[in-house]
Amino acid sequence: MKRRTLLAFAASTVLLAACNQSPTTDTDTNATDSAAASGSDLLQRINNGGTINVGTEGTYPPFTYHDESGKLTGYDVEVTRAVADKLGVDVEFKETQWDAMLAGLDSKRFDMVANQVSLTTPERLAKYDKSTEYSWSGAVVLAPTDDNRYSSWENLKGLRSAQSLSSNYGELAERYEAEIVPVDGMAQAIQLVKQGRADFTMNDNLAVLDYLKKFPDANLEIKLVAPASEQTGSGLVLLKGNDAVVEKLNAAMAELKADGTLTKLSEEFFGADISQQK
Repeated sequence: MKRRTLLAFAASTVLLAACNQSPTTDTDTNATDSAAASGSDLLQRINNGGTINVGTEGTYPPFTYHDESGKLTGYDVEVTRAVADKLGVDVEFKETQWDAMLAGLDSKRFDMVANQVSLTTPERLAKYDKSTEYSWSGAVVLAPTDDNRYSSWENLKGLRSAQSLSSNYGELAERYEAEIVPVDGMAQAIQLVKQGRADFTMNDNLAVLDYLKKFPDANLEIKLVAPASEQTGSGLVLLKGNDAVVEKLNAAMAELKADGTLTKLSEEFFGADISQQK
């Protein structure tokens, strides 16, 4: 999962064509009826001010975790609570491991998932729907504050980038012809940059913002941000067949955006507005 439309349109077209060519069986009809019934039940609970069940990890700060008092919180959790308030419903979180997240959704253990989910594969796009995005992320370049060599991505050529060799960000740094300084992970990469043994490191925007919020005196800053076309958005994810519910979620999300709630929560957990696509 995780962890980021033409492709979605193509996948939907293929599936539609396949359905048009295949005879409808009792199994197909039962599955459709089941999905419709599930969607109707969820919509009814929302319309009646009932309870929605939401799957989340609870172990993935700052998105979903337990604070010092033991309370479940985090950006995704608080956004979901704000959505529930707009809908006039209660929300019950069901914590589960990351690997079991979508399986729990498939088995209807919960109605939706709030855990930084981006539907980026044809298989997921064909099976799940997603609300309007409440966070956006992509690759960023982190370097010392007083280093002014980063006016464009092309300027990375020849500079030393601290990266895990097997990571997507390492491949991206190589694409821009940076010299790779091998590391085991983000923590080591940042240390090498601070020590001057690497010029910069590249990583996920949200991970970097989380670091900078925790260590504001690190003398590091984001120099470059991936263009909007290369960013991925995360939203509340639920099974297909809940179109009316998705509409209600989107309306609530639009209200939270308009009244500043998403911006406020973003700044609370990240020190920057991650709800807007840059």
